[in-house]
Amino acid sequence: MKVLLDTNIIIHREAGHVVNQDIGILFKWLDRTHCEKLVHSKSIEEILKNKNAATVETFKVKIQNYEVLQNPSPMAEEVLAVSKKMDSTENDSVDTVLLNEVFCSRVDLLITEDKKIHAKAAALGVSDKVFNIDRFLEKIFSENPELVNYKVLNVQKVPFGKIDLDDPFFQSLKDDYGGFDKWFLRKYDESAYITINSNNGKLLSFLYVKKEDETENYSDITPPLPPKKRLKVGTFKVISNGFRLGERFLKIIFDNALKNKVEEIYVTIFDRTDEQKRLIALMEKWGFVYWGKKGDESVYVRDFNPNFAIDDVCKTYPYISKNRDTFIVPIYPDYHTELLPDSILNTESPSDFVEDSPHRNSISKVYVSWAFEPHPKKGDLLVFYRTGGLYKSVITTIGIVTEIKENFSNKEEFVVYCRKGSVFPEKELEKMWDYRPQRPFVVSFLYVYSFPNRINMSKLIDMGIFNGVNDGPRGFRLISKSQFERILKETASEGSFIVD
Repeated sequence: MKVLLDTNIIIHREAGHVVNQDIGILFKWLDRTHCEKLVHSKSIEEILKNKNAATVETFKVKIQNYEVLQNPSPMAEEVLAVSKKMDSTENDSVDTVLLNEVFCSRVDLLITEDKKIHAKAAALGVSDKVFNIDRFLEKIFSENPELVNYKVLNVQKVPFGKIDLDDPFFQSLKDDYGGFDKWFLRKYDESAYITINSNNGKLLSFLYVKKEDETENYSDITPPLPPKKRLKVGTFKVISNGFRLGERFLKIIFDNALKNKVEEIYVTIFDRTDEQKRLIALMEKWGFVYWGKKGDESVYVRDFNPNFAIDDVCKTYPYISKNRDTFIVPIYPDYHTELLPDSILNTESPSDFVEDSPHRNSISKVYVSWAFEPHPKKGDLLVFYRTGGLYKSVITTIGIVTEIKENFSNKEEFVVYCRKGSVFPEKELEKMWDYRPQRPFVVSFLYVYSFPNRINMSKLIDMGIFNGVNDGPRGFRLISKSQFERILKETASEGSFIVD
């Protein structure tokens, strides 16, 4: 596979001082999957103009590690039209030259963290060939599950004092924040959330959150934040590894916000590096908006008052509405905890689910179905029912529908759509497409809540939700609002995430 690399990725890779650990992980997997690494002659011209002489000299030595596209392909008319609308600088024009190579199929893929290139790719209909680092790694792991031979230990909450401050993970934070070491030591008795690569014991992600009340002084923020109960995201960093750890940690942030009954969440973050910009884009997807500045950092806030917006449920997540339709949905035991790890049963061993994968960590998930109507709609609720008979089957989880996708044009479109949020590897998804003449449809949903107490089929029959042992759901079983409220009561569910 021919993979063209954006200029900034090459610069970060060949810099004398490592500023982005994501790049090292990317190059490891490019080599491991025998991809041909390509650099464009226009990128070389840009790199040779770099103000950092050491970077230029290092690149001159290492240029032989890449196949060079010496002569740009003729610009396609469609690409020229997009360039005319969207390009305003010389760098924009160079980016479009790289994108043209993908559009003309001279290369298979382009890897870039540049949001504008991705916007142009969408306008040209080639987003499936233009990847950021995370999406590329997700693709590689889905297509080659046998190659993923290491485990990423699941999220742990540990005291600062048990975390290695000399881990290379912290270098960028030390560079950005003068006095980071002293701040870290002051927090020795407090706790942070981390994940670790179990092969080498090195950190892959780190999150520290802090509750603040109405007396907090925000005079160093412009404009100052008004008095409110808030959750501060003090430190948040995730290395790209294709396992969607960013969403996993956002879920932890939202869980802490619910637990502490705050009105708002905020984060201060630099927007200098691709890594930081990617994290900002992720947070914006989930409702964070730009507020102002704290020194050189940008401040982003997320309103956390109970609210439900049907037009974009991500931005009001984890809140749901009882006034939407609710469906009980069956899921086989083999797939249940793979897709919904937070809903693990007491009879299952957590040690069987320590190896990370995109579908486990993501808030966004997909459910593949051939069921006849009724089908849920965007904003409707899903109550997942782990099958297993009269006493072993249980309802475990609430999800909220974000999209119903059907009428896929071909198998490839179906596989690409499902790949990130499905429990199935790519080859299994291909088999599902061919399984029967009636093509499957896909329900995209957000994982919201795991019931504290579990109700089995026997109890559901007593409650009048099922009519007998042969009445378990085979598709999407619509239940009434009163039945859903009874389920919430019987499962001792905490209702702060529910908007009437």
